Amino acid sequence: MSSRTTMVITGASDGIGAVTARALAGPDIDMVVVGRSADKLEAITADTGATGLIADFSRLDDVRDLAKRVHSRFGHIDLLLNNAGGTFDSETCTADGHEPHFQINHLAPFLLTNLLREQLAAADRGALVLNTSSIGNLIGRVNLSDLDRQRGRGSNTFAYGTSKLMNIMFTRGIAQRWTDDKIYSAAVHPGAVATSFGRGSWVFGLYYRTPLRHLGTITPEQGAEPLITLARRGADPEINGVYFHRHRARGLENPQARHQDVIDGLWSASAELVGLT
Repeated sequence: MSSRTTMVITGASDGIGAVTARALAGPDIDMVVVGRSADKLEAITADTGATGLIADFSRLDDVRDLAKRVHSRFGHIDLLLNNAGGTFDSETCTADGHEPHFQINHLAPFLLTNLLREQLAAADRGALVLNTSSIGNLIGRVNLSDLDRQRGRGSNTFAYGTSKLMNIMFTRGIAQRWTDDKIYSAAVHPGAVATSFGRGSWVFGLYYRTPLRHLGTITPEQGAEPLITLARRGADPEINGVYFHRHRARGLENPQARHQDVIDGLWSASAELVGLT
């Protein structure tokens, strides 16, 4: 039985991911921090002693390669924090041909988590998959016949909200499917954090890249608090499938988040899209 804890944190090069990584690092922790920027990750690895791995979630092959590199280094994973994501221009497509919110915020972490299932199941005391979601889930809607929103892209705001709704549905899917392996999952809205969030969207960027971001927002340190708390709580069955609004369990969520047919349909369609079927 290993006494060391292994943590994988995506979106860890800045913002709440970086704060969380620094807070959770310790002498008995084997940590992997994942980001797109080598320069930014270097500062995090220097502070934490973590292994820094580069991956761009707009490329699913990067996600597959990331999973292979984690596999080669660690036999088990106690915590997987799916924190990478943001807002983007919905009129563009990823390298894989998907609407970017759908791929980067949902499909990529879905793929990564599934590829790391064996390592999660190997954790001695159970494992926690923690998904960063958002109160923006309230304005989303999952259309199983048009997940890439090809029939009218609509607003970036709606696309973002839909991807955050998918994060909650994915959390519920894990809770329903992997409990026998002692893999538990929770989703959390960290709050409106003043970070580089929104860099890929003109509308969100106007708010988050100007002094407007200080109106009604919290600091990255404050935003990271619920992530840190839940990560330290670990593989607790009581939080399995729960969506948190910061520290409060059962936060406000879109009614569709509990539609079982949509939860199952999203899982099946996502697995097919990333080649897991």
